[in-house]
Amino acid sequence: MGKNKLKKFADMATYEHVVQVSFRQLQSEEFQFKGKWSRDFFGNDHPVVLELGCGKGEYTVKLAQHFPEVNFIGIDIKGSRMWKGATQAKEMNLKNVGFLRTNIENIRLFFAEGEVAEIWLTFPDPQMKKTRKRLTATNFIESYRRIVVPNGIIHLKSDSNFMYKYSEAMVAENQFGVIQKTEDLYHSEILNEVLSIQTFYEKQWLDRGLSIKYLSFRLNHGEPLREPDVEIEKDPYRSFGRSAKE
Repeated sequence: MGKNKLKKFADMATYEHVVQVSFRQLQSEEFQFKGKWSRDFFGNDHPVVLELGCGKGEYTVKLAQHFPEVNFIGIDIKGSRMWKGATQAKEMNLKNVGFLRTNIENIRLFFAEGEVAEIWLTFPDPQMKKTRKRLTATNFIESYRRIVVPNGIIHLKSDSNFMYKYSEAMVAENQFGVIQKTEDLYHSEILNEVLSIQTFYEKQWLDRGLSIKYLSFRLNHGEPLREPDVEIEKDPYRSFGRSAKE
């Protein structure tokens, strides 16, 4: 492991707004902020919004700047990437930003029922070969339903036509309420200051001339979830390993 990465991990260990908990700890005791994020972690009663797979954390930080009366938590397993956003939040003295280092599969261990208002999925890997790893697959949606408020909102931004079409089919199959959707965000009428925030990965895809897709919808908490039975053409412009190279 390089010295730079070691320094980032050392920095992260000192940041009060960064939470890092081992799975072994979670197995032996309930997470201390579960059901208490606003009160005990942020020290307020504001709503909680998550960014899952936050990468470098820039979207989380920008959202927090736009909405000071909302608490934002960026979640990712890659601590060295998350360091950038965590450091920015510290330097900017943002009090409504936190970061949680964990696998997204574990989020139900960290949040109580109805504790989360909205979830952002920003440029997740479309996982074209592995349905259960897609962040809008039924197993993940079921986890979201367990922690979001009734009619909680999910936002998806993606360069992947495959991910967008799959998520669109998932929403239709389960009769979730669509709020907004577009296959070309930057040439649409719904573009606004918040949706114009660009992540490191988004800039990469835009530089390659790809259109950005956006879908937002409300979750229902009723019927069992169903996977859509659809054939979707795979993205031709990258490998299944999500390489940024042509």
